Amino acid sequence: MSLTDADQFEVQSLPIESVDSGESILLTGDDTDALKTVFANLVAADEDEHAIVLATNSGGRAMRRSLNQAKAGAGERSSVMSCEGPARGDDITVIQELGDLTSLGMEFSTLVATAEQSSGRFRSGIFLCSEIVSEVDDTRSVYRFLNTTFLTDLRRGDGLGVCAVDTSAELDTDVDSMIAGMETSLSARLHVEKTGYNEAELTLSGFGSADGTITTTI
Repeated sequence: MSLTDADQFEVQSLPIESVDSGESILLTGDDTDALKTVFANLVAADEDEHAIVLATNSGGRAMRRSLNQAKAGAGERSSVMSCEGPARGDDITVIQELGDLTSLGMEFSTLVATAEQSSGRFRSGIFLCSEIVSEVDDTRSVYRFLNTTFLTDLRRGDGLGVCAVDTSAELDTDVDSMIAGMETSLSARLHVEKTGYNEAELTLSGFGSADGTITTTI
């Protein structure tokens, strides 16, 4: 990438040296476990950062464990909004209604603002956005949520954003068309295809010189 190290976010355990600040990544694939591993490696915060995660299909503690597995201590440097399990202080909150995107967006932006006050730099992520799509009547409301909340927070601050979509999800909309719509808003795409027990093929676009297909262990 062309920016200085101060304007980049390091990524561990993936064949990507760094990602530019302000980058928004559409992460896709049909294997949830492989997606979660790659998602955690992208979103796990360094010591001078904080992560904000909207976990739509797992508990807050499970997501924080995934972040810790990706990077030591990253779970403790995170705030998780979860659809499952109990709330845990200020760092794990429970979502009452996933389809209420107005409330969801307000709470997410509040967590980002809080993280910026304490750490400055932040990583934000949605795992999985396809779960949100399944809860709404109109897919266009999800596009609006991404543009007015998720992407706006990135434009205003020093952050990295990852939006994960399970391409095998059964939705009342065409998944390929939905992804094409999301690609018009997000700046890069990373597609994950599991090829072995602990191996996956990553196809990158929008990452500049890193674009292409890479095989890696996960």
